[in-house]
Amino acid sequence: MLQAEARPEHDRKEWIVLELLWILLFMGLIGALIGGFTNHIAIKMLFRPYEAKYIAGKRLPFTPGLIPKRRDELARQLGKTVVEHLLTPETFKKRFFNDSMRVRLESWIGRQLTSHVFENPRTLREWLALAGQTEPEEKAEQQIDAFINGQFLKLAAYIEGKTVREVLPDALKAEIEQRVDKAAAFIVGRGAEYFASAEGRTAVRSLIDEFLAARGRFGLMIQSLFGESESIVDRVQQELINFLKAPNTEQVLASLIEQEWERFQDREADSLFGDTDIIPFIDSLKVFIKRKADIRSRLDRTVAEAWPKGLEWTMRSLVPPALDFIFSQGEAKLEETIRKIDMESMVREQVDSFPLGRIEDLVLGISRREFKMITVLGAVLGGAIGLIQGLIVQFMSLL
Repeated sequence: MLQAEARPEHDRKEWIVLELLWILLFMGLIGALIGGFTNHIAIKMLFRPYEAKYIAGKRLPFTPGLIPKRRDELARQLGKTVVEHLLTPETFKKRFFNDSMRVRLESWIGRQLTSHVFENPRTLREWLALAGQTEPEEKAEQQIDAFINGQFLKLAAYIEGKTVREVLPDALKAEIEQRVDKAAAFIVGRGAEYFASAEGRTAVRSLIDEFLAARGRFGLMIQSLFGESESIVDRVQQELINFLKAPNTEQVLASLIEQEWERFQDREADSLFGDTDIIPFIDSLKVFIKRKADIRSRLDRTVAEAWPKGLEWTMRSLVPPALDFIFSQGEAKLEETIRKIDMESMVREQVDSFPLGRIEDLVLGISRREFKMITVLGAVLGGAIGLIQGLIVQFMSLL
């Protein structure tokens, strides 16, 4: 009989434990459902509904969703964030105006010049034709003629009414004066060498023979007085040499040369031409320059043939300064350009033009996993709170 009374007591305790577990499980499940569902609804309410809902002319609370409701502010803040923290002038400078970019750009320019210009089979004539220039030979020769005519006209206008002294450059005058100072010694030295040579002796003999022959009997008388012509030649030749080597000869000659140089400088420059017709000279100069220029032959060459070291010179002397200018101007004008572009307005307008569904897909595509974890966390917290509430309720019922 004691065993019969003990069994109902044991069964009653098991029932109480089962009831407690069921209540705790039930309240935990309800709490988890409530927590997960509310978090899920809260996430959905970030985007949904896209538009405000009305009943009897009154807008329902929490419509539209948070992001649709704050769309303008979101677009404005996103544009501001992009400009102030993401796409700043410093960001562009670091990205585009650096040594690595410069090296890549130089390499690219070199490849383009090589393939499209210096290794191109087109001749200079064909390049000019691409630029719309026809009959390049005739035009070049006309330019040469016009240039020479223009230079002569400028020269005539420049020297008109001026002396040679005023026209000659100072450097040229100094050079000529140095040569004038040395001219007397040079002339005397060369003259003495000439008359001492066999050629000079022959010239002296020829002059003496002509002189005596021209004087007739008087010449024969002089010849009889001095003896044979060879004797006269010896005497005259030696006297000429002695005269040239005399100290006063060089001084007199130097003085004469200096006086003539001074007179020459005081002459009017245009008087040097006198009545000479310089038109034939100008025409001859034009023909000479055009023949030397050989324009027709040059136009039939490729760029590489006409300019063998052109690529090397361009990469060394032209490209670096050009890149320096581009980089310096780019850095100087970058902030102004960004301000003119008004990137903040562009970002704001783009965000404003996005369909709300696309914004939702964009945000969820980035944070879908995090949002799921928030839902799960809500369910876990709700379940834990439900269990705690169940324990509290059971504890309070036992008091």
